[in-house]
Amino acid sequence: MEIPIALFAIIFFIILAYIVYQKLRFKFPPGPRPLPVVGNLYDIKPVRFRYFAELAKTYGPIVSVWIGSTLNVVVMNWELAKEVLKDNDQQLADRHRNRSSERFSKGGQDLIWADYGPHYVKVRKVCTLELFTPKRLDALKPIREDEVTAMVESIFRDCTKPDYNGNSIKVKDYLSPVAFNNITRLSFGKRFVNSEGLMTAQGAELKQIVDNGVKIGASLSVAEHIRWLRWMFPLDEESYNSHAARRDRLTRTIMEEHTLARQSGGAKQHFVDALLTLQQKYELSDDTIIGLLWDMITAGMDTTVITTEWAMAELVRNPRVQEKAQEELDRVIGTDRIMTEADITNLPYLQYVAKEALRLHPPTPLMLPHKASANVQIGGYHIPKGSNVHVNVWAIGRDPVIWKEPLEFRPERFIEEDIDMKGHDFRLLPFGAGRRVCPGTQLAIILVTSMLGHLLHHFRWAPAPGLKPEEMDMTENPGLVTYMRTSVQAVPTPRLPPHLYKRVAV
Repeated sequence: MEIPIALFAIIFFIILAYIVYQKLRFKFPPGPRPLPVVGNLYDIKPVRFRYFAELAKTYGPIVSVWIGSTLNVVVMNWELAKEVLKDNDQQLADRHRNRSSERFSKGGQDLIWADYGPHYVKVRKVCTLELFTPKRLDALKPIREDEVTAMVESIFRDCTKPDYNGNSIKVKDYLSPVAFNNITRLSFGKRFVNSEGLMTAQGAELKQIVDNGVKIGASLSVAEHIRWLRWMFPLDEESYNSHAARRDRLTRTIMEEHTLARQSGGAKQHFVDALLTLQQKYELSDDTIIGLLWDMITAGMDTTVITTEWAMAELVRNPRVQEKAQEELDRVIGTDRIMTEADITNLPYLQYVAKEALRLHPPTPLMLPHKASANVQIGGYHIPKGSNVHVNVWAIGRDPVIWKEPLEFRPERFIEEDIDMKGHDFRLLPFGAGRRVCPGTQLAIILVTSMLGHLLHHFRWAPAPGLKPEEMDMTENPGLVTYMRTSVQAVPTPRLPPHLYKRVAV
């Protein structure tokens, strides 16, 4: 027992000396006092973006928080966000990868977890110039519209059953299949749910891989934040290797299917076809193609469900806004046809509803952490190389200095002032900005707006029986993304003629 105690004592004093040295050398942003080794881990609340916003009330809009042995700087107003995402963009464009993301991305061979450099620039170019182009998104429009109308048909079928009796439904149960089918059809070119609504064997395998990846990532120990303790908590190599092999095997099977289809003159519009066609031109490895496809699966599946569910919660709580959006839909579209994506440009209030939901409830409230590749200054404070920098877009979206009545769900604010949300105006950053801005921003906006439009055009939505709108739980689950702690339960009432609820499969 003497050796471990002596070892811990040595480690303790080394870390203490390092922290003291760093404090003397750099002028860090203010923040709560860290303890040796663990930093501020003892005090951090599970819903971190709310915890950081609380710290801002004491320490100001830029704070230092030591998560274990790593300095994390959080900025919480738009001026500081601009310094991070524009003025010092290149020096803060690297990614912090824990052991899980390091393994899953194979050392940053994808886009999301790649450090800024030649590889990132290359795969970013593939995404912006080849995958998420207006031409390709337009070509894949029938797939998106098919899945949204399938959602409407499913809700209508369930709320018109003889034994329904005006009960509420869990909205997320209908949003998740749309997101799953949309992103798998766009990425892999296939629907993993058959005509009877049952998941295929490949679809079940893919879903299990997604769920298992989340489970493995969530199982990391506190040693993830304290490097000196990692030898005590080694990774479960067997679980990681098994998961990676299973994921790669499924993806390579689908890639081979598409290669054979292209050789026989098959379509080349889906993302997997595009990546395989561009593989030699851009010198993309199989690992990079697999990584990019799974970036789309994991990022695209969560964000559209999260944003749409929060928007529906706000619409149920705010019947005035719901009725105003439905008036616009009835005026522009009428009640004798269904909405299409082509209608979105003529539905400005519906667009404002989606934008307001993204302001109040950004799906990634702290973005993904930006890692400093060099020493920089933010807000007059030193940020040493290797630190993580977070932009609390949740706090910025609720800042009373820039938003009138910031906690009120009021889409009209965007009539009064047109604020860009694609990374050009630092007051509204649901998709980030700068070199790491989300390349799928336009696709996400289209999907969310289309889903909301169909839900509002086809149905009137009321709170669950016995629940007052103000009693709805509007808190978040802990995590990187902001799923609602309590899923929305609401009562749908059809508004259109019955024949408009029938899906015509594509």
